[in-house]
Amino acid sequence: MKEEPIVNRVAQSSLKVFDLEDLYVSGTRTSIDLSQWLYEGLILREKEFRAALNEVDWSIYKDHHIALNCSSECILPQWAFTLVATHLSTEARTVAVGSLENLETVIYEKQLAQVDFREYAGVPVILKGCSNKLVPQQAYLTAAVQLKKIAKKLMYGEACSAVPL
Repeated sequence: MKEEPIVNRVAQSSLKVFDLEDLYVSGTRTSIDLSQWLYEGLILREKEFRAALNEVDWSIYKDHHIALNCSSECILPQWAFTLVATHLSTEARTVAVGSLENLETVIYEKQLAQVDFREYAGVPVILKGCSNKLVPQQAYLTAAVQLKKIAKKLMYGEACSAVPL
């Protein structure tokens, strides 16, 4: 009996894979807790807060992706985060308010805003589900919404076990 050659039908099909891991932005992720500059970790005294920020060597955050948060249970005015962000503006690559996961979401949202999804128009697409890097859930949602608008068919996972969306 003559053996048939193994054919990779996935590679021969019009199926395209959208891999969010390809959009991963490298660089150091750093969390900065604003409570370190508050009186007793709880009270923002504007004059002292501004003075403390002026003493920080912001160059240590050169090319970092920064998540700004406050671990104490105080209410900070919105301008406090904004003021810290202005100090970081010449050094950091990204500044976001919240957790490191929120920071990752902001980075991915910026990347997804630059994607030209037209190459996925009219073809079946798999939104690749497995990755070696942290990909936030929101990035999958954003990509799926964009792909669903133009793809012939949208699936999630791998070619061998895709789930229709």
